[in-house]
This record gives sequence, C-alpha cells and structure tokens, in this order.
Amino acid sequence: MKMQFPFAAELAYTSLDMPQIRVALVEDQAPTREGLASLIGGSPGFEITGQYGSMEEALPALERARPDVLLADIGLPGMSGIAGVRLLHQQFPDLPILMLTVHGDDDSIFAAVCAGACGYLLKETEPQRLLDSIHELHAGGAPMSPEIARRVVLAFRQYPPPRQPDLELSPRQIRILQLLAEGHSYKSCAEALGVSVDTVRFHVRRIYDRLHVHSRSEAVWKAFGGISGAGRFPKKA
Repeated sequence: MKMQFPFAAELAYTSLDMPQIRVALVEDQAPTREGLASLIGGSPGFEITGQYGSMEEALPALERARPDVLLADIGLPGMSGIAGVRLLHQQFPDLPILMLTVHGDDDSIFAAVCAGACGYLLKETEPQRLLDSIHELHAGGAPMSPEIARRVVLAFRQYPPPRQPDLELSPRQIRILQLLAEGHSYKSCAEALGVSVDTVRFHVRRIYDRLHVHSRSEAVWKAFGGISGAGRFPKKA
C-alpha cells in the first residue's frame, strides 16, 4: 500500500541548527521507499544517503557509505530484514537500526531486536513521530514498547547471562524495564525513579546493547528464533 506523506515544509520539525543526520533505507516496496525518502530527505536536519530494495543490495553499499541511522523493513524478499540486521550489527555494532513493519508482529520484532535493532516503528507511524524517533536514535536513545520490554525481561529471566558487567542488567535497568512493561512512558519512568528523561533514554539504550551481546550466544539465539526469524519465541507469562 502506498504511503502518503505531507510536504516536509508542513512539518513542525524545522530546526535548522541541528547537524545533518544521514539516513539509509532498506525497503522493497518502491512507493513506500520513495515516500520515506521524500519525507526524511526533505526535512531539515536529515539527509538520505542510500535507498535499497533488498539486504543483498544494501550490505555492500553500506560498507562504502555508512549512514548515521538505518531504517530497514522486516519483511524483505531474499535475505530477511532480521538476517540482514544481524550481519550489519556484527560489522557495524554502533550503527543504530530501526525496523519498519506493517503490523505489530511481536515474534519478528523481537527477533530483529535480538539481532541488533534498537526498536521498531509501524509503517503508518505519523511523519513527525518517525522523524523524532530517528533523531532520538541518533542522539543515543532508543524507543522501547511495553511488549518488547516484557520480552527482554523474559529473555534475561529464562536465559540468565554469565556474571559479566557487559551482560548483566543493573537494578536500575531492571526497574526501568518493569515500568516500561507496565506501559509507562519515558517521562513517567523518570518521575517514578527521580531521574531525568535523558537518564532513562541512556539506560534503555544500554539495555538494548546488553540484549544484543547476550543474544550472540548460540543457545539463546536458537531459543529466540534463529537467524531467519522463523522460530517461535517464549510468550510472556
């Protein structure tokens, strides 16, 4: 289905002082890809560095011109978005990746997060929200829905990582996950914990980092869907 976007000039995202955020897109549907490129590339503070119809096309190109943020479709022909994200995360572990999906397929979304993504957005997301999410990701934050928070809690509970600083969640991070799983926003999490919203964003990004490292274990990766994303994950309790 073709996506409809308003002209970039009509958007509220108009700050001219921010540095250009270089964004690349991997989306097989040409109308959707072109619509996203028009929206993002036509908005102040953003630049489109590449548009690709498949992971096979994107992988070699991203080696030559690495973006600041990558938007990738989960349901791609050929190599899946999930398999591609895992390869990209191995090669560029600091590259923020945001998945795009037509609907909230929890299994595929969580597989992508385990593979190395830092969140997801539905393709019908409001244009301003999309731009805000890209900016947040570039600034070191990461969106996390209640469902993803519940899955992360379950992953660490069922498959506890070794006692290593780069794998274990801190008590503060566990509490933030619990609040997000209950449906709290970043703002209400911050108020409940007596910290700033930026502190919550920082911890959520570190939670993603720890999940990505933890998921490299072969046993954990197989349990949570495998590289194809075709497996089934444990459902929330």
